[in-house]
Amino acid sequence: MNANNPASLEQSVPVATTKNLQLIAAAALGLIILFGVGFAPMDIMHNAAHDTRHSVAFPCH
Repeated sequence: MNANNPASLEQSVPVATTKNLQLIAAAALGLIILFGVGFAPMDIMHNAAHDTRHSVAFPCH
């Protein structure tokens, strides 16, 4: 008898691919948040992030 072990049937994903995907996703999310708040027409959002944007040289006006 030859029993199949479920652990031996798993396929692995290279760590570099997973890490690159995480970096791309984090960068995309960060840019969406940055530009979403940076160019929002609502004054309350602009004022809430105003000092932070200037401290990282983000041109908001």
